[in-house]
Amino acid sequence: MAIHSARMMMGCLATTVVFAATTTASAKQCYAPDERAQQRAFSRVVTTEGGKTLWLAGHTAAPNLPFDQQVRAIFADLDKNIKATGGTGLADMVTMTVSITDPRLGDRFIELRKEAFRECFPASALITVSGLAQPGLLVEIQGIAVVGGR
Repeated sequence: MAIHSARMMMGCLATTVVFAATTTASAKQCYAPDERAQQRAFSRVVTTEGGKTLWLAGHTAAPNLPFDQQVRAIFADLDKNIKATGGTGLADMVTMTVSITDPRLGDRFIELRKEAFRECFPASALITVSGLAQPGLLVEIQGIAVVGGR
């Protein structure tokens, strides 16, 4: 009986995963009414309804790369991982926490985020830290994405 119940549960889970992977409608609405939010490429509030929540681990790039290449590599990796789990890519991100090791890189990060998110920016925190997990890492991005929903 327990084996039968476990098999039924796994079958339901597999069906749910397949359904979620085919649902790609945008699940977020962004609220960024002021000039500062637009200039700094973030939303004051992002709302979602329904959908599947993806909790994105901190992403880093090769520590020997310059800052711009690290950021672009991280955004590409986030995009790939969101797509691999049924999403449309970066557009599904609703929030991100960004850690940088040099506060002088903050404005450059904003410009790179504007390239990656042309509209409906995720909510965001940009934090300067004294170091990351490996020497040479200049930036780490962690986030949440919502796939599907209405």
